[in-house]
Amino acid sequence: MTTTSKSPRVVPAAPVRTEAAKAAPAAAAVPVIVPASAHGHARNPGVPYDSSWFDDIRVNLSAAERRIATLPGRRSVKKDAQAGWLLKAISCIDLTTLSGDDTTERVKRLCAKAITPVRQDLLDALGFGDRQLHTGAICVYHRYVATAVEALDGSGIPVAAVSTGFPAGLIPHDLKLKEIEASVRDGASEIDIVITREHVLTGNWKALYAEMQDFRAACGDAHVKAILATGELKTMRNVAKASMICMMAGADFIKTSTGKESTNATPLVTLIMLRMIRDYQQRTGYKVGYKPAGGVSAAKDILNYQILMKEELGREWLEPDLFRIGASSLLADIERQLEHHVTGRYSAFHRHAIG
Repeated sequence: MTTTSKSPRVVPAAPVRTEAAKAAPAAAAVPVIVPASAHGHARNPGVPYDSSWFDDIRVNLSAAERRIATLPGRRSVKKDAQAGWLLKAISCIDLTTLSGDDTTERVKRLCAKAITPVRQDLLDALGFGDRQLHTGAICVYHRYVATAVEALDGSGIPVAAVSTGFPAGLIPHDLKLKEIEASVRDGASEIDIVITREHVLTGNWKALYAEMQDFRAACGDAHVKAILATGELKTMRNVAKASMICMMAGADFIKTSTGKESTNATPLVTLIMLRMIRDYQQRTGYKVGYKPAGGVSAAKDILNYQILMKEELGREWLEPDLFRIGASSLLADIERQLEHHVTGRYSAFHRHAIG
């Protein structure tokens, strides 16, 4: 999917390393060793700015589209296996409420649902009743971070806060950093930042790198997810470059969307971003997580995302340490599918409310 100007043929099944990347040992780019984090693996410390890492990135769009078009027909997950994959998906959901009419009580109900995402009778019928199952995180505005932290106390579920002037990201830079710091003080252990899209659209890659570095530093021990707002970046090449630069600057996750754009997460943009994650790992040895968000609402769709994750990056990227799904209504549809698996009947959507 990626190539240099010396190699015009693009192989869709795997990225082609640039000559600079082949020549430089990965260890030289990452001079420090970062201890394993609570997420179970070493955090991405970032690398010095080097435009040779992304200048020659190309995207073979037709090959990528063919890869995605074959996805549903190449894998079929049914019956018990499907139930297992959906239970795994629940553990990777960042259960989210980001509405203008959010209230303290709504956030508390959301937290209760995160702790008990599936009815106990369904878990018992699936042979999962004696196991702990909860969502990957709760994702809220800064205003409700403290509320969520209190409601989730003792559950082991982290709180993620959207920040940096979400969703547009157009507030002053110093206020963005203060917002991050305030959420961390209130107990958020994950921060979902939004990049300044103008940096991408004007090709100001150094500004994007510097901005992301500042966000990473402001987060401290909190993990940082970089929201690219891919639907507003115009081209897949821009998506690929922005992905690489955010990882170079220290992003722990790269995330597709705020959920507020006209086009949010898609399998196609996912493929592009996963290839960049794989390329970054090959260069540095560090594993960066991925989060699709916005428009991921059907259980059948999340199965395709999981298959893509496993095929492109491997089994480890099916765990919440490296895979999150930003969603609100997805959990209800998964619970409906699990009930159908147990009873043979579909229940009404409203019977599986968030809380």
